[in-house]
Amino acid sequence: MPYTYDYPRPMLTADCIVVRGSELLLIRRGNEPFRGCWALPGGFMEMDETIEHCAVRELQEETGIVVTEKQLTLVGIYSALGRDPRGRTVTAAYAVRVPEDTPALAGDDAADLRWWPIDQLPPLAFDHDAILSAALSLLHD
Repeated sequence: MPYTYDYPRPMLTADCIVVRGSELLLIRRGNEPFRGCWALPGGFMEMDETIEHCAVRELQEETGIVVTEKQLTLVGIYSALGRDPRGRTVTAAYAVRVPEDTPALAGDDAADLRWWPIDQLPPLAFDHDAILSAALSLLHD
């Protein structure tokens, strides 16, 4: 029997900041909202997983990159109202460094992906610019 509640609840997502040397991995969104825009890899947490497992799973599904939960560094929790046009959504953002020879291949709902020089990034979907700014500060400390 499914649970029912009297009050609406937010959705939970995980986003990944993947750094390879001086490059950042971005996906081109294949679905709305922001179809065709560049974004951090990530997605919705499932009911039978932790948020860390969600980050690992979404990264692998969208890019083919396999990391462990222990490799993830929490950047922050982002919960601004209106950050996702699909509804009330909170995200946990994680950073991970991968070796410079790490390949990536677009999969799942990523229409494309690209390694971008960190100092030449395109405009990003959602609030990913703010998330990325915090992540890069954390990674440079």
